[in-house]
Amino acid sequence: MSRRDFYEILEVERTADDAELKVAYRKAAMRWHPDRNPGDDAAEARFKELNAAYDCLKDPQKRAAYDRFGHAAFEQGGFGAAGQRGGPEMSDFMSDIFESFFGDGRQRGRSSGGRERGADLRYNMEITLEDAYSGKTAQIRIPTSVACEPCSGTGAKPGSKPRACAACGGSGKIRSSQGFFLMERTCPTCQGRGQTIDDPCAACNGAGRTTRERTLEVAIPAGVEDGTRIRLSGEGEAGLRGGPPGDLYIFLSLEAHSLFQRDGADLYCRVPIAMTTAALGGSFEAPTIDGGRTRVKIPEGTQSGAQFRLRGKGMPVLRSKEFGDMYIQATVEIPQRLTRRQRELLEEFETEASEANHPESTGFLSRVKEFFGGA
Repeated sequence: MSRRDFYEILEVERTADDAELKVAYRKAAMRWHPDRNPGDDAAEARFKELNAAYDCLKDPQKRAAYDRFGHAAFEQGGFGAAGQRGGPEMSDFMSDIFESFFGDGRQRGRSSGGRERGADLRYNMEITLEDAYSGKTAQIRIPTSVACEPCSGTGAKPGSKPRACAACGGSGKIRSSQGFFLMERTCPTCQGRGQTIDDPCAACNGAGRTTRERTLEVAIPAGVEDGTRIRLSGEGEAGLRGGPPGDLYIFLSLEAHSLFQRDGADLYCRVPIAMTTAALGGSFEAPTIDGGRTRVKIPEGTQSGAQFRLRGKGMPVLRSKEFGDMYIQATVEIPQRLTRRQRELLEEFETEASEANHPESTGFLSRVKEFFGGA
């Protein structure tokens, strides 16, 4: 007996998305629900038909099978089990779906022929701000796995070679069909490598690699920031049985500097200045990250916290010819351990001072007065 098309039942196009399917189903279900059509056998049959259609099309895997094979995908065992309707084409199709969700059955990093990619390595390196400014070439020593020389990384005794696993035919996986599903598991004989070694290499015990310490040169470009990662391709652990090596990742961290704080490509430097210099104006020499000095002019009446921008005196921008700026932040230093004469002079100044000499404190006191209602 022929069955109606699921899309026709829901009255949607074959290109309808999940939201359109849901809206169409709810609309039709309300119309044909048995509670709204008591005693109507045709409405009840239509409602069951709606549920069957929506149950199939809302499931991406079932919908894909239905779009390709129609109702045959769910008849006599479902999804075309071997020897039943749907045939080998359906079995291959479900195998493709299985692999799209779960991979090709090999462990990640494993290649054909039993070779396995080596692990990536991480090395933490601390550098100074000066190194980050100018760049440098550093040497590092790392213990790592390298390809075994006697067996050339195959893991087999020199003069012999690995052979394909008889249990899985060299694929590293064993598949079996169980009704609705295609099951796949790692080959227990070769542990998923696809090869077995009858006579392992004595130097590496069949692993195809040994451990030793290596010295590498790392080029650190100018402008790197804290947390920058440098990748050295192929400098990680050697692969198993001739597999490709992993990569080495250098993670950089910057030491705290005694003078400068960094924000991106900009530098900040707090400089204490004398109270008299802040009041009368003047100048002083400030250090720069390149080891030089620059003169900074201080205008009369400079307040603590004032910033002075020095263009192009900051850090280089990574892989660019641009430079950030340096900001000098003035901190007015209050004199301590005054002599009698110094105290007399300050007291004399206090006597002669007026509100014009202290505009900020005068303004603050006015706002406080307003806060308390002008009292």
